[in-house]
Amino acid sequence: MNGPHDLGGQMGFGPVAPEKDEPYFHGEWERRALGITISCGAFGAWTLDESRHARESIPPAHYLSASYYEIWMRGIDMLLERHGFATRKELFSGRSEKQGTAPERVLKADMVASVLAKGGPCDRPVSTEPCFAVGDRVRTRNFNPTTHTRLPRYARAKCGVVEAVQGSFVFPDTNAHGKGENPQWVYTVVFDAPEIWGEGADPELTLSIDAWESYLERV
Repeated sequence: MNGPHDLGGQMGFGPVAPEKDEPYFHGEWERRALGITISCGAFGAWTLDESRHARESIPPAHYLSASYYEIWMRGIDMLLERHGFATRKELFSGRSEKQGTAPERVLKADMVASVLAKGGPCDRPVSTEPCFAVGDRVRTRNFNPTTHTRLPRYARAKCGVVEAVQGSFVFPDTNAHGKGENPQWVYTVVFDAPEIWGEGADPELTLSIDAWESYLERV
């Protein structure tokens, strides 16, 4: 979707100013926000892609005025309510009023290190051969879905060259909405800067994205 998260190429948001020696957390509540997000994700009720889409669905005024971990917590509020773990009233009062959905699994303290080390691999086998090969010239599709997608807005309807075939992975556009993993081949596609940014872009610069096969058309 074309939400407030998709800021590539947008102007008026000021410079990116990295903080020197930035800590992992700027406050104890941020540490807790990360823990809550991981613990709730372990319930098994939603996928990583659905959680991404939940954050993207935050209204622009709220999203753009929130910090990184505030966005995470607003997304978790949405998911907990959507899947019946808590009502909106319970979330904001901090008090349970009735039994909600029972989680499929619970992440306990002694499990955290091994679970984080394992990660969440999303590579999956497919039965088809890749449609594209290194060196092929391709064009990204021009679409504006109201659902989740990983194709950035700035890279739609652009021509580039396949630099690498990365393997086959879960297709986030369907997985975010309970429509199955539907794995596809993923390609690294390289674009010249003028193709992306237009007149005035540095012709010596290039930009690459990883694109699922259904995002691409042969030129």
